[in-house]
Amino acid sequence: MAEELAHLDDAVAYYPDEPRSHNARAMRAMADRDFDRAVKGFQAAANLDPREPALRLNLATAYRGQGDDEGERSSLLAALDIDQRYFMAQLRLAELLQRQGRISEAAPHWSAVAQLAGGMQDPPPAMVEIRARAEGHLVEHNRALAALLDQNIGIGEGGNPAAHRFSAAVDHILGRRKIYHNECAGLHYPFLPADEFFDRSFFPWFAELEAKTGAIRAEALAMLTNRSEAIRPYVSQPAGAPENKWSPLDNNPDWSACFLWEFGRKNEAVCELCPETAAALAAVPQSHVPGKAPNAFFSILRPGAHIPPHTGVTNTRAIIHLPLVVPDGCTFRVGGETRHWREGEAFAFDDTIEHEARNDSNQRRVLLIFDVWNPHLTEAERANLERLFAIVDRGIVTTSAR
Repeated sequence: MAEELAHLDDAVAYYPDEPRSHNARAMRAMADRDFDRAVKGFQAAANLDPREPALRLNLATAYRGQGDDEGERSSLLAALDIDQRYFMAQLRLAELLQRQGRISEAAPHWSAVAQLAGGMQDPPPAMVEIRARAEGHLVEHNRALAALLDQNIGIGEGGNPAAHRFSAAVDHILGRRKIYHNECAGLHYPFLPADEFFDRSFFPWFAELEAKTGAIRAEALAMLTNRSEAIRPYVSQPAGAPENKWSPLDNNPDWSACFLWEFGRKNEAVCELCPETAAALAAVPQSHVPGKAPNAFFSILRPGAHIPPHTGVTNTRAIIHLPLVVPDGCTFRVGGETRHWREGEAFAFDDTIEHEARNDSNQRRVLLIFDVWNPHLTEAERANLERLFAIVDRGIVTTSAR
């Protein structure tokens, strides 16, 4: 070992500009627990080869041997400045910050460790263990942060839209929910708030509608019992359509509808059989766009049926649900929020945000569904949209002869 040390010293003396000689000498110093000499050697090597992150990692190890946390931290950060995907630097920095009790600062580095480890194919057992440890620290951090926020800010308190938005933002920070955006198959009206569920205050007529639930339910059940010819599968794809997420429901009565209004046309026969429902619809501020709106129907979902995640046509409208028959086990998700329908309690949502429905009960679920204007639109905007749709629906624009 003495001869080895002499050769290493000679290498440094003969090749002072060679980073490998300084690194090798510093490695020997580490083995001898001469951490001061190791720091000096690794620092010299790093200065000579500033783009090699492994030399910064070695320097961090020497600083740790000295008990110099700040030296270790700055060396690890320097390694990551060279390569953010340097796994060992991310791991060592996460461990250092965790050891110091700097839990929030450690979290993004544990997240990087988990992501890098998760991207490996056929990882060895040690890497699986490291990833599990990283994910465990992230869960611990999120739990502690949630408790701190609840204690100091009162997350979840109040029922106003601002409190709901703030709570959603916190849940997104904590990785507990995704933020969903409008996906419109037709007109995407810009700059409207992307509400998942609209606040009830936008619909002061809900109470009057809900008061008619009993009469509307009776008419819906009568249609189901006596007028089955007016009920049809909601999904009907054109012949030759390729296999897609709607194929299981194509012409399938698991999800059926009985229309009172469809694409702006009133179904006189059904409305005559359901006068209370027709009157209730006439009393609400429905949109009237020829060929497009209003739409209103009884929606029937059989036991075990699932309407897959999907988005609608335009965010210029709000979709209203009035639950009529809702057995236990029926749920409705819009974006990051899942609700249980409650009979007689209406709500409104933006159907251009991903949504889906389930009936996990052993009974059918029945709703009244219809559309109205998005409440964020002004009266002037609604009038302009009506004119826009009317012009577009006339057909191809032509130029007049000169």
